[in-house]
Amino acid sequence: MGQRFFHMHLISDATGETLNLVARAASAYYSDYHPIDHIYALVRTPKQLERALNDIERQPGIVLFTLTDKALRLQLEESCTKLSLPCISILDPVIDSLARYLNAESRPQLGKQHALNAEYFRRIDALNFTMAHDDGQQTDDLDEAEIVLIGISRTSKTPTSIYLAQRGIRTANVPIVPGTPIPQELFALSKPLVVGLVASAERIAQMRRQRLIGLNQTQETSYDDPRQITQETVYMKKLCSEHNWPMIDVTRRSVEESAAAVINLFNERNGHQEEYLP
Repeated sequence: MGQRFFHMHLISDATGETLNLVARAASAYYSDYHPIDHIYALVRTPKQLERALNDIERQPGIVLFTLTDKALRLQLEESCTKLSLPCISILDPVIDSLARYLNAESRPQLGKQHALNAEYFRRIDALNFTMAHDDGQQTDDLDEAEIVLIGISRTSKTPTSIYLAQRGIRTANVPIVPGTPIPQELFALSKPLVVGLVASAERIAQMRRQRLIGLNQTQETSYDDPRQITQETVYMKKLCSEHNWPMIDVTRRSVEESAAAVINLFNERNGHQEEYLP
């Protein structure tokens, strides 16, 4: 049976980032179905909401929203009731639970979750640092990183680094290539946590073949040879073992799962839970 499609309308009075994350996470539980997203961000007036309602009527589907304006919320809910469509405020259960726990009334502030506060600037700083220290660039100040990822080619070092940076963590990554000198700064690090990323030879070979195809590489090369990759991996594991650097097998992990595992190692090392951006 092929994939079936359904419409998903995401309506937010802010950027819609929270809605997107929740929608993606929920949709992952139904792999036989593919959502067709209709995203409406910065919906703050009845006229802006009306455009979304017109689309919903033309292409009915589930509606997820985050709206703080009571009048807009009521307008949306009443319209969806008339169309017999599910309409869900994704933050309500959490907000209600917080209200009961804190014994306090919520006072929503439009767009407050995206305010230009210290956390926002920490994320920007982390992203700038990570991009400047991608793939072994600029190793002279590696000690200013919080995490340094190492690994052979195609072990998802860059995407994992960027994901960590988006959480506000200054991350660098250094490729380990047999026959190529390893930056000596790596062995002198005192502050950052160094984590090795490894994967099965079959998985890496598959990814390397895809890269060669993308580069229109037609000449024979040992780059995607599983035997060569196994030797590289053995060298990598030996390096981590000699320097007591923890390793994470990313063969069956998504980038998000790999990053979460790295954060767990970081927290264990520091002996406490760091607060990072959602």
